[in-house]
Amino acid sequence: ESMERHRMLQESGEEFLWFTLNGPFWYPRTLLGIQGHLLAFYDQPELMKRMNEDLAEYSVRAIEAICEHYTPDFMTFAEDMSYNHGPMISYDMMDEFMEPFYLRVIPELTKRGIIPMIDSDGDVEPLISWFEKVGLQGILPLERMAGVDVSRIRKNHPKWRMVGGFDKTVMHKGEDAIRQEFQRIKPAVMGGCYIPSCDHQTPPAVSIDDYKLYVRLLREFSDEVAAEANG
Repeated sequence: ESMERHRMLQESGEEFLWFTLNGPFWYPRTLLGIQGHLLAFYDQPELMKRMNEDLAEYSVRAIEAICEHYTPDFMTFAEDMSYNHGPMISYDMMDEFMEPFYLRVIPELTKRGIIPMIDSDGDVEPLISWFEKVGLQGILPLERMAGVDVSRIRKNHPKWRMVGGFDKTVMHKGEDAIRQEFQRIKPAVMGGCYIPSCDHQTPPAVSIDDYKLYVRLLREFSDEVAAEANG
């Protein structure tokens, strides 16, 4: 009943819909733990591959079940495969352990018109070319504290879809700081395919009044760039 209600809101233009699935880096880590997972690439490679084969088949069934009720506008794979200094594994390991999963699952999304995106924290910029290779089309949340620069991404990847990128550490510093941050990301927004938002969870230092101010200025900024984009 809930899905039917959301389908109707989607069709009327009141909502856009998304869902998330575990990715082939994230999922084994939930079972093996961080250290056990990283060691398993070397110590238990066949187990890792079998886990992700099973995950791929489960993911396809999940997509089919969801799409019996509505077709989401986009989706995300939960991965979190970077820290502040870059990826946790090599490109060769991604090719060996992760690529088969994505090549199996992503076509099931794109043939239905669902935009496949990835959810990974940290410095994700070095990974974008690899993500594009396996068919992913965008990323979130684009953490500024990890050095991610949405304008640089837009320059290097003109059609890459992005959500996030607004530096959460300025949200409690007042109107001038928030406005300056919006101006920093404006070139990327003007490039299209980008929805600006907080670049991860809102920090504890942000009060409800701070957040209300952020939302008001976000709406003002959105109107501003829309007007410019429309000439």
